[in-house]
Formats: sequence, C-alpha cells, structure tokens
Amino acid sequence: MIEVLSSAALATVQDHGREGYLRYGVGTAGAMDRLALAVGNLLLGNPDDAAGIEIPMFPFRIRFLEDLDFALTGADCAARLGDKPVLPWWTTRAKKGDVLTVGVPANGMRCYLSLAGGVDVPVVLGSRSTQLRGQFGGFEGRQLQKGDVVKAAGLAGRHGHDAAEQGQGAGFGAVPPEHALPAPQCTPSAQPGDTVVRVLPAAEYDCYRAESIDAFWREGWKVTPQSDRYGYRLAGPALEPVRPIEKRSHGIVPGVIQVPHSGQPIIQLRDAQPSGGYPKIGTVIEADLWRLAQARIGTRIRFVQTTYREAVAALEELDAYLLRVRNLIGLVRSSRH
Repeated sequence: MIEVLSSAALATVQDHGREGYLRYGVGTAGAMDRLALAVGNLLLGNPDDAAGIEIPMFPFRIRFLEDLDFALTGADCAARLGDKPVLPWWTTRAKKGDVLTVGVPANGMRCYLSLAGGVDVPVVLGSRSTQLRGQFGGFEGRQLQKGDVVKAAGLAGRHGHDAAEQGQGAGFGAVPPEHALPAPQCTPSAQPGDTVVRVLPAAEYDCYRAESIDAFWREGWKVTPQSDRYGYRLAGPALEPVRPIEKRSHGIVPGVIQVPHSGQPIIQLRDAQPSGGYPKIGTVIEADLWRLAQARIGTRIRFVQTTYREAVAALEELDAYLLRVRNLIGLVRSSRH
C-alpha cells in the first residue's frame, strides 16, 4: 500500500484502457502513454493489463506503507526515494515508511508509477482506468487526493518464498523507447523540443484549401493551456475549408485531428467523447500516440504525412521493442533463480 502525500496533482489510476464500449458512448480512458505503462508492468512482472498511476503534475509525493517494488517510466522526473536518486525506467525496492518524491521533468509531460502486481482497484467495464467524465473506474472515479491510501496487488507483506521473489524484482531496467525506436522523419523547419508525429489524412482532408493543407504539414502547432486528457487544442494558422462543412455526429477515436469552426485543430485523446461532428483532417497513427502524450504545454507539434503501410510498420516496430524488453527481463529474472 501507498499513501498519497500530494494534493491537486491530477494523478489518476490508468491501465491500457476500456476497449469495446465506444458503441455505448463510453470512451476508452487509459494511459496517455501506453508504452511507458507497458514497460513499467514488464519491469515488475505484472500482468499486461495491470494498472499504474499516471502523474501529469509535479512534484508528486507518496509514502510506502509496506515494502514494495516499483518502477517509474515515462518522463524523467529526477525522482528521489528519501534522499537517494531513483533511476527512470528502472526497478527499485522501497521499504515501509520510505517517501518517494517525483520531481519536475526536464522534458516530457507524464510519469507513470507502476507498483508490484499493479494498482488494486475494481475492474469496471473491463478496465481499471479512471473515466473522469463519467466519474467511474480507477480510485473512486476521481483523481488521487492527499490522504488517499492505494493498495497494490504485489508480494509485499507476504513471507517466505514470495517475499524473496519480490526482492529479486528490483535492480534492473529497460532502454526508454525514445532511444530504442527510430524517430519519425523531421520536417526541415522542425526545432529542438518539437514533437514530431506521423499522420494519415482523414475523411475531410481534401475539403481544405491548398494553402491550409500546406500549412498543416509545414507549421509547428503550439499545444495550448486548454489541452488535457480529453484533447490537445492547438494554435497556429487557421485551417480554411473550400466551402463550409456540416456533418452529423460520427464515431471518433484517440488520435483523430478535428477542425472546429475556429480553424484551430484539436487532437482527440484518451478521455475524448466517442462521437463528434467536426470535420477530420488527419489521424495521428497509433504507434505515435505515446510521443504525443509526452508533448508539453507550450511546445510545438509537427505533423509528418505517412501511409497506411508505414503506419502498420511503425506499430510492428513498437511491438518488436516491447518483445525485446520482455525477453531481456525474462533473461534477467531467470539468471537470479
């Protein structure tokens, strides 16, 4: 178990999301950076669908109420366990009473705290993820607050072989995906700190003026302070259609880039509603959503046009990375027995 010592940190319990319920008007929720959470679970030997804690505001502090293995993935937040630094993308053993402080990241937007066995909250509609709009799932359907006690389904508190087994789960790590996966090809005008993601043209792409299409690919789009888990609201040159576009509401998924009447794009994300009527100019490919999740407020996003075949290949690269991580961790664990 852990006790939350921070207030107003907007931290929530998330797993890989609530699949299969869009038809009923229930959004996916789930970790914004699914890749970071997946690696955290692999490092600790957790089930693939185990939940962790997504932390988007810093600093964030917790106290361990029992001995417990944990891992921090996602943004590197210069974390400390007591007065000792904690390596990112690494497994660490906490003792009862230890205080973990997750600091402000030098880059990136979200950090993920994974606990041995996963965060122990009820499964609602097939997922442990917090659905903030509907106020269900996760920890009482809300963000974590100071004083909350969160249970972990780990081996801490047990005795004998199980306790020894958990102790062997710490002291190794994984190469972060930004160093292991090929980056999308940058546009010539991209600047250091820009987030580059690959995009497939969507249904209404050809309904926009040629100069707007050119600006969509050429410009850096600023992530505005109005951005959150529901979507990134971007600022840049207004995108103008050839003629007014009126559409009935239709299904949308995370990654879809919609253009409201203002001409300023909105990228729908994990807490987005499952339907909407704004025209769609593009879709960020699934393999790059983790990159998008780490884009900070005030930084710029650049879109690179891709093809369906390239999008599938990028997803295969991501899967191959996770397989390498899984196999290497398996070798480490087997060598300790």
